This record gives sequence, structure tokens and C-alpha cells, in this order.
Amino acid sequence: MVAAEAAKVPDEPAGTPRLAILLAAAMFVFVIDTSLMNVSISAVVEDLDTTVSGVQSAVAIEALVSAAFILIGSKLGDLFGRKRAYVAGLVLYALGALAMVVGQGLAAIIVFWAVIGGLGAALYLPAMQSLVHGNFEGRTQAKVYALVGASAAIAAAIGPLLGGFLTTLLSWRVGFLLEVGIIAIVLAGSGLIRDVPYTGDRAVDWVGAVLSVVGMGGVVLGVLVWQEGGESVAALLAVGMAALAAFVYWIVRRKRDGEAALLDPSLFDSKLFSFGIAQGILQQIALGGMLIALPIYLQLVLGYNALEAGLSLAPLSLTMFAVAVLAGKRAGERRPSSLIRAGFALLVLAMVILIPLVPRADTGWYLVIPLMLAGAGLGLLVSQLNNYTLSPVSEERVGEAAGVNSATGSFGLSFGLAFAGAVMLATLSIAFTNKAESSNVLPVAEQQQVAQVLEDDAQVMSDAQLAPLLADQPREIQDEILSINEDARHLALQVALLITLLASLVGLANAFRMMRLPDPDASAAAGAALG
Repeated sequence: MVAAEAAKVPDEPAGTPRLAILLAAAMFVFVIDTSLMNVSISAVVEDLDTTVSGVQSAVAIEALVSAAFILIGSKLGDLFGRKRAYVAGLVLYALGALAMVVGQGLAAIIVFWAVIGGLGAALYLPAMQSLVHGNFEGRTQAKVYALVGASAAIAAAIGPLLGGFLTTLLSWRVGFLLEVGIIAIVLAGSGLIRDVPYTGDRAVDWVGAVLSVVGMGGVVLGVLVWQEGGESVAALLAVGMAALAAFVYWIVRRKRDGEAALLDPSLFDSKLFSFGIAQGILQQIALGGMLIALPIYLQLVLGYNALEAGLSLAPLSLTMFAVAVLAGKRAGERRPSSLIRAGFALLVLAMVILIPLVPRADTGWYLVIPLMLAGAGLGLLVSQLNNYTLSPVSEERVGEAAGVNSATGSFGLSFGLAFAGAVMLATLSIAFTNKAESSNVLPVAEQQQVAQVLEDDAQVMSDAQLAPLLADQPREIQDEILSINEDARHLALQVALLITLLASLVGLANAFRMMRLPDPDASAAAGAALG
């Protein structure tokens, strides 16, 4: 009934508070999915009889698939209807979550959760942002985008706590079953959505589609192969970078010749859009570094179970939620660029405090203040960036722009997860080998054996996991290897957190440049066009 009425008055926004909540719930599911996986990493490794890096790879592949196909997903939404893409994507994402409930091995998880679920995200994330744009306008639209950001913060807040509670008392699989239930509720309310017709060019740029997939996929896959110690890393990275360069050349040439392109490069004529995209990538890279390092630190260094790890991450997630909600309620009262600058500044400060604490902290209480600072920074960023980025985009082009926004964000997250994980394992291998070779306790034969094992398969291991492997060794050798493992593990985690620090520093520098630009026009989203 609501949809029929909206069709009669296509120029009027059809958004209701209930619809805003349902669209925010779609973002909630996406964020809580990764949170559940990360906080339960030890239980998942044990239950599936796999490795930490194997689970890390599944997480990165899921983000990789969504990033690689999201531009195509946004175009499909334009061609066949954004509402249809939204619904179809949520169904695929539910299938991926259901696979986590019943899957019995890492291969099944990668195929169904990472690949099929990633394809679902590639369909529904840009469609969701387009539907916010098409069903709300003016300050209400800005508040709904802030609500979507706040829902991501809520998921980040609840995910570690809920995942830890369920994993410790029931099973890590129960959390994914709850995801399926939430998606069912969201789909049941899809009748409230007004699907704004796409009136742009309906031609399909197949060459651009292939180049975008090969480009983004090749870069992240190359880093993943490096993380797993595989070969041809340089070749994969070179193919990915070459494909990205070819993609840029292709879409610019297509635009110049007046032909359809997967992505219209004139979107980037807007400095607001360009800076918003760049800042979104940096925020996600920073988040990816934290999502890899912090759960591993809590579970494999401090020896926490999933519930204890979730409670230890609560200062980060709860602060992120509170700040995102507060910033969303006050949307329009402060300059968005100033809030974005404050967000990156808080992330920088948090990392400067946190990185030196890693080898010294013996309890999660030491991390409370830096995690609260990081949460406040992320809360400011998630409440502002979507609306800032899409504010200058016309209704006709919002699907394409939302696809770019989602694609680059997912690419940033997958790259951050993969790159921080690869750097962490490389640092672990180098540090462990160097410390072993310089040890006055380990015999030469033991030193060579350690180097060979790490060359074949470097893994982040807790002392409890390592101790049984050393049971046949003399006590002094056991103690020496455990000591070397602790030192190397601390260094590896510190280096992984440097990825977050570097991304935050670049974001802070960009934010100062954003301060010189005019603020987004609250009404621009309703009708202003780019180019």
C-alpha cells in the first residue's frame, strides 16, 4: 500500500521512521557479521580444525568479493531496480550466514560465507545507500545516513559482546543464526521502500566490469597469498595494479567518447565526493588493521576466551556507538569536515597510546583509555562520511555513486585486513627466526628447524597452543622458545597496528584540506547534479 502510494507521487519522499530503522538494520547485519567472526576466532579455529591465518583469509576474502563486485552490483541495481538488488543481496547474505550455522570445514565457509555472502553484500550495500537517498531528503536524509552509521556502531558494540557471550555459553554458530533472523525481519519490511526508477544510460560496460574485478581482486588476493606464504605474490599485485590503471584509462576514454562506462569519472569532479571516498578508504583500512590485531592480541596473547575478549573490546565498541548516535542527533550543528578531522585525530592519539602498551599489558584494563579514544574517533567518522560523500550527487546518479562509496570502503577494509595480517605474519616470521638464530640456548639444529617451520607456515600461536608441540624438548629449550614466541608475537602485533596509525595520519592530513572546502548542502542530495 505504501509502495503504491509512493508510485503515485514519485517526487515526494516516502521514507518513514520504520523504513529508516530497517535500512539501518541492513547495515547492522553487515558489520556484526565480521565482529562475530573476529571475536570467536579461537573457537572457530578449534571447531573447524583450521588455523588463525585460514580464518583471517576467509574474513578478507569476504570483504574482497564484496569490494571486487560492488561496482557491478550497483549497476545491476540501476538496471533491474535498486529494491530488487537490495532484496536479492540480502537473501544471498542470509545464505552465507546460514552456512556458518551448518558448515563443517573452512572450504565450505569460504565458498558460502565469503564468496556467496560477499556477492550478496555487493548487491545490497550500494542499493541500501541509494534507497536512503531516494526515500528521504534534506536534513532527514542526513539524519538517516547518520542512523545507518550509528547502526554500524551498534553492531560493532554488540558484536564482540554478543559473540563472546554466545561462543562461551552456547556456540559461535548461534550468532550467525540470529543474523538470519534479522535479515528475515528486514526483508519482511521491504514493502515500505519506494524504488526510484533509474533514468540514466542502461548500456553495460563489460570491459570495465572485468577490469574492476581483476584490479581490486588482484591487489587484495596478492596480499592474501603473501599472508599465506604462497608464490607469485609480485605477479598478482602487478596484475591487479595494471588492471586498476587500465580501468581508470578505460572509463576516462569511454566518457570522452560519449560511451557508457561502468563508472562515470566525472563523479570525482566534486571535491566533496573525492575527499569523502578517500577518507572512507582510510577509515576502513584503519579499522581492518584493528580488527586483525586486537582479537588476536586478546585471545592469543592474553589468553582470553571469546566472552572475555568481547568484554575487553566493549570500550571501543560502546564508545563508537555512543558517539555515532550523539553526532547523528546533532547532524547539521557542526561542520562535517571538523568532525571528520576530530575523528582521525582521536584515532591517531589512540594508536600512539596503544602500540607501546602491547608488550607491557597483562590485562585488558590497560587498553580501556586508548580503545575509548579509538571508538570515539570511529564513531565520528561513521556518522559523517556517507552523507558527506553522497551529498552532492543527483538522484539519477546516486546508485552509481553509492556503488563507488561501498566498493572503495569494502576494498579498504579487505586491504586493511589482508595487509595488516600479512605484515603481522611476516614480522612474526622474521623476528622469531632472528631471535632464534641469536639465542645462546637453542642448539644450531633447533635454530634451523625453527627457521624451516616458519618459512613453510608462520602462525600466531598462544603459549598454550605452542607448549604441547615442545613437550619432548628439555625444559630450558621450552622456556627459550616460549620467550622468543612472546617477544616476536608482541612485535608482530605492534607492526600490524602501525597500519591503523599510518592510515589515520593520512586521514588527518586530508581532513585539514577538507576544512578549506564548503560544507555539503543539506538539500543538495535532493536535486543537485554533478557535471
